[in-house]
Formats: sequence, structure tokens, C-alpha cells
Amino acid sequence: MTVTERFLKLVSFDTTSSETSGLHPSTPNQKVLGQELVRQMQELGIQDAHMDDLGYVYGTIPANCGKELPVYGLIAHMDTSPDAPGGPIHAHITEPYDGGDIVLNEEKGIVLSPRDYESLLKHIGKRLIVTDGTTLLGADDKAGVAEILSAAELILNSNRPHGTVKIAFTPDEEIGEGADGFDVKSFGADYAYTVDGGAIGELEYENFNAASALVEITGLSIHPGSAYGKMVNAGLVAMEFASLLPALETPYFTSGYEGFFHLTGMEGEVERAKLSYIIRDHDREKFEARKAAMEKAAAEIDRRYGAGTVQLTIRDSYFNMKEKIEPCMFLVDQAKKAMLTLGIEPKVQPIRGGTDGARLSFEGLPCPNLCAGGENFHGRFEYVPAEDMETIAKLLATILWNTAK
Repeated sequence: MTVTERFLKLVSFDTTSSETSGLHPSTPNQKVLGQELVRQMQELGIQDAHMDDLGYVYGTIPANCGKELPVYGLIAHMDTSPDAPGGPIHAHITEPYDGGDIVLNEEKGIVLSPRDYESLLKHIGKRLIVTDGTTLLGADDKAGVAEILSAAELILNSNRPHGTVKIAFTPDEEIGEGADGFDVKSFGADYAYTVDGGAIGELEYENFNAASALVEITGLSIHPGSAYGKMVNAGLVAMEFASLLPALETPYFTSGYEGFFHLTGMEGEVERAKLSYIIRDHDREKFEARKAAMEKAAAEIDRRYGAGTVQLTIRDSYFNMKEKIEPCMFLVDQAKKAMLTLGIEPKVQPIRGGTDGARLSFEGLPCPNLCAGGENFHGRFEYVPAEDMETIAKLLATILWNTAK
């Protein structure tokens, strides 16, 4: 089975995760895909492939050489983002891309155009896997899953020496819970790579420090005709709270190492209002300052309208793995070396997001992030070049072969 065939099979499973279900995994279809992955792994000859009660899939490729080598792991996630519809996905492969518009859905007039997505122009001559424009594709991270399985097949079908390789597929990464039930000890790897990045060549060992913030506002309703000095309109107070945060420190205005406050949800009426935020920054001090800015805004609202008007709940999600990877920079160097061997230009850059590897690095498993090949993640215009997935599968195998030299 080719990488592309694997990928198209995997995206037929709707595995959108849910932030509100309270289940583990958060949606039952993730376990359905997990069962399919166990089947495929066993078919490849990975005899210990299994899925645990929480939906984590594990397997081992035993070493084939006599050297005592570190154990390496490859990790990708099974779920897809709830930010866009996750199914049914109607994926198809284009003819080699010629640089023009791609009609995704003629009936609905949906077009993928380089005028909107300049990244397309990097892929002229490649076959692109796209949707019909009504759902996301799921390359984040089913491209990574397919590439790991195909790399496993390359390793198992080759006589080239390699150490023990551990494989894991996680649920619920997209809602920040991918590492919650990951059994690092029994996984048994000394080092690992997540395969959860974007365009081919991306290599990342820095990510955001991340937190979520919930702002709950209690108002006071009274007849508007006699409301002078009495009514506290929670909806309007929510707008005031938002105005107390830096207006230009949002995802729209920031890039590179710049952090942000991101309003992800809002609801409200006169007596009750709620704002949901995520807070991000690569720099730990600036990250803490952002959380302090939220607390200062809440205190100011309470000063204006009375104590208890705002209830602010901030929860840390993950931290920048840079401090855990820097003592193990050989992981980054050997990934660069393998890329150059295959004619891939390494692009070392910070992740403007997070991966399972960030959490796992702090749990004792240093885990940089490798490209999976996709573009425009979390949206209806997501795509992945078929040729790049094939190359990335070879990249993963090459990294593991090189560790045995």
C-alpha cells in the first residue's frame, strides 16, 4: 500500500475531537480508527500492536542488529480539529499542479487559488490531495500517521540495520489532551519525533507556552426604564474586558516569535456572559505577563462594577519544549542530516502552536517535531502533496537507519 493509499483510507474516518464531551477519547470514532491502525500494523508484521482503553495505539519494531542503541519513537495523532467540519470527507488527487486555480466544488463555486494561498506555488508539478471544499482534509495529522506506517513498512522490508523503534498514535491532540494518557514509561523510547508539522522540510523544537482562560461575567438585570446606576449588562461588560487587552496582540497581527491573546468563543446576555481565550507566547516571562494582564483586566472590571463581577479561570496547557530539547540537539542535527541526504531543505522554525511532543518532552521523552507535508491545516482549503508524503516516509526511515551507523 502506498502512502497516498494509506492516507486516503485514513481520512475516510471522521475523527473530529470534542472539547466538551468529557470523554476519553473525546469522540468514539477515534477508537474506530485506532482499531484500523492496529489491524494495519499487525498486517505489516508489528506483532505487539494494540490499543489501550483510552484509545492510544502502540507498537514495536524490534532491533535487527547486535549493537546496543538508543530506542527511538515515532508519534502522530489520530484526531482532527473541531475548527472545521470533519466529515464526510470527499478527497481526491489532482493532476500535477500547473499553478492555476483548483476547482474543489463546481456546484458550490469553491476554488482553491494561489491568490489566497501562495503556498500552492511551491508545489507546481506535484499531485495535490484536496477535499471538495466543505470539510477539512485531515492531513493534520493523518498524513503523519500514514507516513509513519509507510516508514515502518520500509524498515521492515529492508535489511538495513536499525535499533528498536516504538510507534504511537494518540487521540485528542487537537484539544490539548493528546499526552494526558500517554504511558511514557511503558512506551519505552529514549527519544522520539512527532510527525505533526506542516510543509516538507519543517523541523521544530520550539513551541508556544500555552494556557486557556475562561472569563465568566455576572451582571444585574433591571427594567431599562429604571436602570440608571443599577443595571450591569454582562454582555457589554464582556466587551469592556476584551477592550482592556492589547488590541494588536491577536493572531491576525502577530507572527514568528510574537505571542497573542486569542478569543475563541463568546456568548452573553444581560445577566450572564462568557469569553473563552487561549494565551500563547514562546518566551516564558512574556507568557506569565500575558496571564497577569488577564488578571489585571479582571481586577479592573471588578473595580468598576463590584467584586465578583468577573470570575477568571486560567489553566496552563503546555510549555516551550526548547529547554528540554537543547541538551539533546543531536536529535535536530540528525533530522537535518537525513533531510539533506534526500534533497530536502531543512527549515528550522518555531511552532506557532503545540504538539504532543511538547508535553512528552517535559515528561522525560525529548521529542522534536517533523514535517507531515500538509498546508492550510484546520480549514476547508487544507491540502497535501502526494509526492511529499512519499518523501517524508523515506525521511523517517532514513533517520532511524542513520542512528544505527
